[in-house]
Amino acid sequence: MFAVIKTGGKQYRVAAEDQITIMSLPGAPGDVLAFEDVLSLFADGAMQIGTPFVSGVTIAGEIVQQKRSPKSISFKKRRRKNSKRKRGHRQELTVVRITQFLTGGAKPVLHSAAHMSTAPAALSLSRGTNSSPVSGRSSLRAKPDRSQSGE
Repeated sequence: MFAVIKTGGKQYRVAAEDQITIMSLPGAPGDVLAFEDVLSLFADGAMQIGTPFVSGVTIAGEIVQQKRSPKSISFKKRRRKNSKRKRGHRQELTVVRITQFLTGGAKPVLHSAAHMSTAPAALSLSRGTNSSPVSGRSSLRAKPDRSQSGE
């Protein structure tokens, strides 16, 4: 079973447990994505071609990592003009593992890694009672003795 999906202005042929590298999508590793722009679905010898999309079919995927492409260098030189330009670019990419094909209008359970953490964010920012709320330093620090200056 495989499908052709559209995301980021490109088309990808995907099957279950495939890892694809696509243009950057928002989310953290572990988040579940739903690709609803399915152009075609091929399963058990039968095929469904969308006009433009197949209705009722959703492809679920999980974000594996957010990364950047290798640097591509754009170098331009105009000979005999003392003119050179060198610019680099790294594209933001998302690596996604395709987890399941959902038909009949079913939707994947969209959970994010941020919601699954056990410790609330407010507890991680708590400070002790002897700390200054502005700088995070202890207010009971020993101050240098300036009364005995070298006269």
